Amino acid sequence: MYILIALIYKAQLILFLSILPHFLLSSMCVNYTPTRKELLPSQFNAELKIDIDWKPETWQDYLAPFIRHNQRGEREALVGAYSMIPKQKIAPGVKRFSTMNARAETVGQLRSYAKPWREGQLCLVPMQHFFEPNYENGKAERWRIGLHDMSDFAVAGLYREWRTPQPDASQINDLQEGSMVDENGDVLSFSFTQLTINADEHHVMRRFHKPGDEKRSLVILHQDDYDAWLACRNPELARAYLQLFPAERMWAKPDPSKPSPTKNKAVARKDESPVLSPPVQGSLLD
Repeated sequence: MYILIALIYKAQLILFLSILPHFLLSSMCVNYTPTRKELLPSQFNAELKIDIDWKPETWQDYLAPFIRHNQRGEREALVGAYSMIPKQKIAPGVKRFSTMNARAETVGQLRSYAKPWREGQLCLVPMQHFFEPNYENGKAERWRIGLHDMSDFAVAGLYREWRTPQPDASQINDLQEGSMVDENGDVLSFSFTQLTINADEHHVMRRFHKPGDEKRSLVILHQDDYDAWLACRNPELARAYLQLFPAERMWAKPDPSKPSPTKNKAVARKDESPVLSPPVQGSLLD
């Protein structure tokens, strides 16, 4: 009896220690505008594998597009939940933690990201803009950030595949919208996160986050690097792409917050992406 209690306690302690870094480093709100469906083929040379729509702004656990290489080395667009560990995949009784952003410094160490990082499950997260809070007027003000020379761009991401072996009728309603069925009858769903790096010296991104906090930035990739990033299977070589984008090619301007989405307790209808109420606009970046 005492041995069983000790084993349960040890398992709970290991689980707590594994998610503790997420509470310390990844507890901020995120928000961006995903690319438009019609631009995936023309702007990103990627065909959407399943015909599905997504919301005009993306928050935690919302469905949004990401791009990966298929087995032939060609780009394909899929839809996944914006959180490496979506809410529906968190075990009952475990407090929810944020996995929307993965710090480049610890991506290979944290349990939520380490295996996909080692296995080179790299992706592009296509978007129009992203949002950050600016405190230059003494209080948080939502700002929109984008690029001067292109309407849509892609940031470096990491994705995960979730497999449900040949689900029966009782499991169908629990499957994520946008899931796919493979040749074995297994159902595949996906989730993704965005990589972030230090931006203390970046002339645009250093204007965001609370005064005194570390400045962070998404990794905006150059178009010429899209395929090299997606094809990279060496984690150390992949780090060479995790660079700050030139500040002179970026713009930022105030963009007042819109009304908050439906409250957390509301249950999304079957024809909707998961709906969560975002907190007061925080930082996109951990």
